[in-house]
Amino acid sequence: MRKTFLASLAVLLFAFAAVAGEKPVVGLVMKSLANEFFKTMEEGARKFAAEDGTFTLIPVGMNSETDIDTQINAVENFVTQGVDMIVLAPADSVGLVPSVKRAVGAGILVVNFDVTLDKEALVANDLPEDFLFVGPDNEEGSYLVGNFMAEKLGRGSKVFIIEGNPGADNAKQRKAGFMKTVNEYGLDLLSSTTAHWETEEANTVMTNLLTRYPDVKGVMCANDSMAVGVVRAIEAAGKIGQIEVVGFDNIGACQELIKEGKMLATVDQFGPEMAANAIKVGFRILGGEKLSGWIRTPVQVVSAKDF
Repeated sequence: MRKTFLASLAVLLFAFAAVAGEKPVVGLVMKSLANEFFKTMEEGARKFAAEDGTFTLIPVGMNSETDIDTQINAVENFVTQGVDMIVLAPADSVGLVPSVKRAVGAGILVVNFDVTLDKEALVANDLPEDFLFVGPDNEEGSYLVGNFMAEKLGRGSKVFIIEGNPGADNAKQRKAGFMKTVNEYGLDLLSSTTAHWETEEANTVMTNLLTRYPDVKGVMCANDSMAVGVVRAIEAAGKIGQIEVVGFDNIGACQELIKEGKMLATVDQFGPEMAANAIKVGFRILGGEKLSGWIRTPVQVVSAKDF
């Protein structure tokens, strides 16, 4: 499967190189395209590229959230082809840094977005600690939606956290935000377990946790794909209406669950615009601006009152 993906990517790269002419080429490296959030992100980036018309966009993604090697190979292929810009949402905040270093060394502008690259790994690879990042405050977003749930449940309520991929900084940041809620509201945290951003894994994890802790009252999920799996497990156990669920991403599937009263809230980080915003920042740099550090993008809690 991976060899097929890489072969297809190479063909795409050569094809785009042939037709791009003088237009700069932007390689967009996303996470799993099985996740609705990244599908809408790709759609938003393609729409922006088509409307802008001044550059050629090559979007690629992974088959699953843990398929780190595919991301690394995608970046390496973009370096080989000499694209003008790589816009990267790393699935592993440490593992992608050496590839970023090779891209920068080849004179390619790299814009990190969505998930921050690890600062220690950046410094260890002779890259600046304040390497440009365009993205949301993940800790703040999870804290806000966690508080939204805690206000509904009340102090001392029993809760789970379903974590994202442990290798991703946004997973760590979202857990940190949830933990602030747990501590400030005195919630009883029964379990904090990773499901690696995946729906089916989250469904299995939640099913097992419900067997062990049937009196849980709330679940804080680090993304909406996992929230979907959690709600399915709750529904299968006949506990809809008894357990509140919050997520992060505001994907369409979770909007429907919120409307149906099966999920309490999520966080909108404006995914359709996220990659496009990162590309816009990249062209500002190519145009001569000196930018570094964190360019923040918004987060907002979404609940039934918003529909």
